[in-house]
Amino acid sequence: MKKIWVLLSMCMLLSGCGTSQNQTAKEKITITVSAAASLKNALTEIEKAYENKNKNIDIKFNYGASGALAQQIKSGAPVDLFISAAQDKVDDLIKHQDINQSDTTILLKNHLVLISNDAIVSPETLKDNTIRKIAIGNPEVVPAGKYAAQTLKKLNLQETLKPKMVLTKDVRQVLTYVETGNTEAGFVYASDLKATSKVQHQLPLNDALHDPITYPIAKIKGTKHKKETDALYHYLQNDACKKIYKKYGFDINA
Repeated sequence: MKKIWVLLSMCMLLSGCGTSQNQTAKEKITITVSAAASLKNALTEIEKAYENKNKNIDIKFNYGASGALAQQIKSGAPVDLFISAAQDKVDDLIKHQDINQSDTTILLKNHLVLISNDAIVSPETLKDNTIRKIAIGNPEVVPAGKYAAQTLKKLNLQETLKPKMVLTKDVRQVLTYVETGNTEAGFVYASDLKATSKVQHQLPLNDALHDPITYPIAKIKGTKHKKETDALYHYLQNDACKKIYKKYGFDINA
């Protein structure tokens, strides 16, 4: 009888421990951050550091083209923070009343680069017969593609090169296409080059040829975790994070 009582007591104790562990897991707050694909490497490192310091927080990143992410937010996707690779995407969400003007600031800056596995001395080289395909983010949803289209238009190359254009879902796909030889050239950000050693040639493009490349960060009005979202919003702007952004090729807006 005593043995049965001991066994029952142990089972109750173990059951209690399991309940306690489940409660701890349930207490974790998930903060969803929709972010431009070009930020993935930097934010992955920041995520680990933040979650180590804040055991009750689980950050979920949703990476993609800024235009597509903005559309998801408009449609009611449960997002707490948005980091875009273009100011107009955030401005549009402010007009749509998904973001308050006071809850956004410029976080980073970037630069546009023309990449290729063969030497390119200027954008004019793209007209050569050796370059059959050029990867560019879809300008409708991918900011890097929009900046590239602006650049080509100013150089009077847009119509000439249009038959060679291969539209991609985001800027990282451009990088992959050039790395694998699916296209001979492509337009990416300077920060994207930190994620590869396979691209042989790169040509930085004049910033005056396109709109300023800025990365605004914004708190979404509909967040259910205002306190935790606000804490992460400010953390992503601190000095420790700035060092990480710099390491991955971004310019700091301060």
